[in-house]
Amino acid sequence: MTGTFRIEDFAFSHVGNVRSQNEDSHFADGAAGVWVVADGMGGHTNGKLASEALVAAVAAVRLPESIDEACEVLAQAIHSANTAIYGHAQAEGVQMGTTVVALIVRGDEFAVLWAGDSRAYLQRDGVLVQLTRDHTQVQEMVDRGLLDPADVEDHPMKHVLSRAVGVQEALEIDAIRDTMVSRDLFLLCSDGLYGVVGEAQIAQIMHERGMAAGEALIEASLAAGAPDNVTVTLVGVNEPTLLVLNGASS
Repeated sequence: MTGTFRIEDFAFSHVGNVRSQNEDSHFADGAAGVWVVADGMGGHTNGKLASEALVAAVAAVRLPESIDEACEVLAQAIHSANTAIYGHAQAEGVQMGTTVVALIVRGDEFAVLWAGDSRAYLQRDGVLVQLTRDHTQVQEMVDRGLLDPADVEDHPMKHVLSRAVGVQEALEIDAIRDTMVSRDLFLLCSDGLYGVVGEAQIAQIMHERGMAAGEALIEASLAAGAPDNVTVTLVGVNEPTLLVLNGASS
């Protein structure tokens, strides 16, 4: 389904150094051109159930070849998960939910859909760019000019989400869409990575290691204490390999 480019991927999740259970979930299907990272919340079982329900909802649908239609079907799957998780939370009298960040690749185009503070990055020509905007209380304060960006890191509410799957009956999903070029490298991750490993270090590891950066990013988080679960997905985009056999290319 990915067509124009040769796609490589890596996806791994680690419980970290402190937590007893991994509430992160992820889904990777290179043939279908879709990757998802979800970070559950609500404590132990509830967070795990929420992220797993989100990933299961995505895995259950077949995404069309058209990127417009694929985005629509993926958004519907996320909304279905939102309804299911919210309904379960209301019935059980508990709080639960999950972030989601998803990447779709079609031909030479990509789309990212998200809700919450799990992030998507794109490294192109050695420069790492954050594609998503965190749905957190402090980010909204920054956007409204009520908080200096330099004060975000030490703010006591920096991890309080303003939007997530399953927390409210209605969910708004943000999305971006753009064109890829050869050697683009995408990173999807939970806050267990960027919360302890600075973006400069993430960029350096990705620049030096390329597709081999996945394990190094997990190791960097563990070395920094890994107080949370950490999930990393890498998707690399390259020109198709050209084979020359007996003077004929294929």
